[in-house]
Amino acid sequence: MISPNNNGTRKLLDQFGPMATDTQVLVALYDAEDRLQFANPAFRSAFFIAADEHPFWADLMRRNYRLKQGTVIAATDFEEWLRSTQSRRGKVSFRAFETDLHDGRWLWMTETVRENGWMLCIASDITRIRADERDLRQDRDVAIKAAHTDELTGVANRRFVMARLEELLAIPAPADQTLGCLAVFDIDNFKYINDRLGHHTGDVILRDFAGTIQAHVRRTDCFGRVGGEEFVLVMPRTPADEAANIIHCLLTIVRDSRPLPESSSFSYTFSAGLAVARKGDTLAEIYRRADLALYSAKLAGRDRLQINIDMPSEGKR
Repeated sequence: MISPNNNGTRKLLDQFGPMATDTQVLVALYDAEDRLQFANPAFRSAFFIAADEHPFWADLMRRNYRLKQGTVIAATDFEEWLRSTQSRRGKVSFRAFETDLHDGRWLWMTETVRENGWMLCIASDITRIRADERDLRQDRDVAIKAAHTDELTGVANRRFVMARLEELLAIPAPADQTLGCLAVFDIDNFKYINDRLGHHTGDVILRDFAGTIQAHVRRTDCFGRVGGEEFVLVMPRTPADEAANIIHCLLTIVRDSRPLPESSSFSYTFSAGLAVARKGDTLAEIYRRADLALYSAKLAGRDRLQINIDMPSEGKR
């Protein structure tokens, strides 16, 4: 819920609410934690949200999937669908897509994300518009999703996260302002896990790691798999100390994970390298610094974070 001390946000919602109440367009506002802060009656009706409810988006989707109401989710494994969807949700400043409801309606929805992570969702009923193209458009959306998703783990793939990293490096900001951070993660001793327990178990570990991290990153961050046991986390507008705190929490969460039901004592860890994005950086430069930090973490004993402190040369200042 909105803090009572956040008077600016409260005043904005007080002004915005009455304007959206009487329209049949679906309107909702989510905060940076992906909790619903405002929804007009049309939105609440379509997604079965009580007037006094302010659920997290994931919890709302989980409930509606179970009750077969709201959004049609054509997935046999809901958690896999959720992981894949959250890996792309709110990662770009604007997104438009189509979605089906169980009541037969077809919605055109847009998501607009502010720098502070708040998201404005607006949807219009387009059930009667070009219905003959519906299947074609749905097939197109499935293809787009597949092009941005890692097939094994369900999180974003290399193409998607690298595009988000390029967007981070293009953020307009003064030379002394932090653009954000890039973290590179690598599961420790993964070859040993594959050799000792088999590739099937290795795949289980990869999926567990991806799901665990994705469940605990902020919506404004972008997490994905770039290959093998290596993953990256793009954190726009995040200073190094804040990024380090986030990664230290993730190290603890993964350390406590027990992904093999048949072997309750089995655990695994990962190492992380962190680099701060500087104005003028190229994608290759910041990735090199994060990768060097990851290498240092491995040399220092694994299961830890190292931060790259490589200073820019005079020619790059």
